[in-house]
Amino acid sequence: MMSTARNRPRILATGAAAVTVLLWASAFVAIRSAGDAYSPGALALGRLTAGALALGVVWAVRREGLPPRAAWRGILLSGLLWFGFYTVALNWGEQRVDAGTAALVVNVGPLLIALLGTRLLGESMPPRLLAGMAVSFAGAVTVGLSMSGEGGASVLGVLLCLLAAVAYAFGVVAQKPALGRASPLQVTTFGCLVGAVACLPFAGRLVHEAAHAPMSATLNMVYLGLFPTALAFSTWAYALARTTAGRMGATTYAVPALVVLMSWLALGEVPGPLTLAGGVLCLAGVAVSRSRARGHGGRVAAREPRPEKVG
Repeated sequence: MMSTARNRPRILATGAAAVTVLLWASAFVAIRSAGDAYSPGALALGRLTAGALALGVVWAVRREGLPPRAAWRGILLSGLLWFGFYTVALNWGEQRVDAGTAALVVNVGPLLIALLGTRLLGESMPPRLLAGMAVSFAGAVTVGLSMSGEGGASVLGVLLCLLAAVAYAFGVVAQKPALGRASPLQVTTFGCLVGAVACLPFAGRLVHEAAHAPMSATLNMVYLGLFPTALAFSTWAYALARTTAGRMGATTYAVPALVVLMSWLALGEVPGPLTLAGGVLCLAGVAVSRSRARGHGGRVAAREPRPEKVG
């Protein structure tokens, strides 16, 4: 019982990370559907508005108040880069490249997160994390190559996905110190609000396209706001506050494998052997990167660092 109580924070953080990965994987299917009726900027604004409203209700009910001044720099940067720019760039990029190429390029992000976390946050780079990321990246490459057999990849599309990955990485690293000053709900709520405000120039297009879009596309947009944004970014922040940015970034390598499975179930896209092999590699790499080296007697050799107090 004592061991279970001691490990409870780690179990909860792992569960939160799993919820995030599952919902982010489902977003690829929803984006594909909503993207037929909504332009990249309008889809981003609709998604972030729905997410900000849902988070705002929870924030008001919980009466958590405004984040402290020391957290606002990270909230603003993550809101602009990750919630705002990343969402628009990825929506736009996926309209110009196939899903496999987009997944491959965006999966540069976790590598950048690990490098930036080491450089800017002083995080360690354990051998298991490096090994796990290498295995997962090989899996992402395999999935990308197996899914990109039809059509040529647009140079602009690849560039947009690369820019999205860079914004994602810097957004995560900016968010990490803010979580040492404010609660996950505060950081997520106001980060999402900042992203929505940054996307307001697309309001006209959103109103016009919503008037002509099929209900299924609009419902997918709302789903993106409520679940892959409001819920998944909240569980992400909860887990990130309790581990390193590099380890959390490595967890997202499970997304390509889950996208393959969801596309199979929801869209009838049967994966080939190479795609399945790549998915297995992604999951195996995540398992390695999140494992811990054990010393004598099965005791954990090193603890996760506490959230940094940067300021």
